[in-house]
Amino acid sequence: MLFQLPKLPAEIRVSHLNARVNEQRKKIAQTTASKLEFLQLTQQLAKEARARKKNNQKVYVLDFKGGTAASAVDNIREEITLILATAKAGRDRVVVRLESPGGMVHGYGLAAAQLVRLRDAGFQLTICVDKVAASGGYMMACIGSEIIAAPFAVVGSIGVVAQVPNFNRLLKEHHVDFELYTAGQFKRTVTMFGENTPEGKAKLEEELPQRHELFKHFVEKYRSQLNMEKVATGEHWYGRDALDLNLVDKLQTSDEYLLGLLPQHDVYVIQTRRKPTLGEKIGLRAAHIADQLVPTVMHKVMESLSKANANLVQMRDPKL
Repeated sequence: MLFQLPKLPAEIRVSHLNARVNEQRKKIAQTTASKLEFLQLTQQLAKEARARKKNNQKVYVLDFKGGTAASAVDNIREEITLILATAKAGRDRVVVRLESPGGMVHGYGLAAAQLVRLRDAGFQLTICVDKVAASGGYMMACIGSEIIAAPFAVVGSIGVVAQVPNFNRLLKEHHVDFELYTAGQFKRTVTMFGENTPEGKAKLEEELPQRHELFKHFVEKYRSQLNMEKVATGEHWYGRDALDLNLVDKLQTSDEYLLGLLPQHDVYVIQTRRKPTLGEKIGLRAAHIADQLVPTVMHKVMESLSKANANLVQMRDPKL
């Protein structure tokens, strides 16, 4: 976090995607192409480098893979702060490879707010969805200037759900009392262990449509072309149907999209990696030693079994 020290040490890595891809292209060409073809490739790469320098546009790629709590927001907020501090809005662009089935409202609300920082600063923001961006994931995706989805990516699910297991009857069967003290009529609506009242259930059911309306208004603010009556039913759709409903703007994988940017843009992938603690380093070292030791031990065991088997064969009477 920008103004809070992280609980665990982390580092931000920046990789130049153009250099990485071009190095791989050269390695393949050295093995498979003729000298003339390799020379032509080298000239082509030099030409692309001059075009990128003249174009002077950078593309920053971020990754967000979210679970229920949207814990990945801790990384992306740092990465976005770095871009806002160094990149030039109106010239440079940002691509977010997003994968999330959604989760808690407050977690994804914060994650979406981080992407809004980029839009408000004037950056063109492209969201790429290769697998899924549903519910809270789509709330993040809709902020993009454009949404690009793979043909079978899952998007949508503009809805709200609440599911709470209740163990009250089980506790009663085992003669366990559960007591809950609150101040305020609706400080708690439903609980997991107490006996839920009709008033509490009614209040929760009243709150869900309110949150749904907030969700719909948020999406509509950034995707005004959507027909909310059709898409805000809680359903999700695959790529082609999502395109027809204007939930996405184009069907394409993130790999294909980024590859098309390389000739004219310098593309940088920004990733946050948590540094392993001392205990984890020791554990990783032990695991590495075990990986090297186990094959050696197994080879010795198999060799001993093979010798033992040979000796048994020699001791057998072939007539039996």
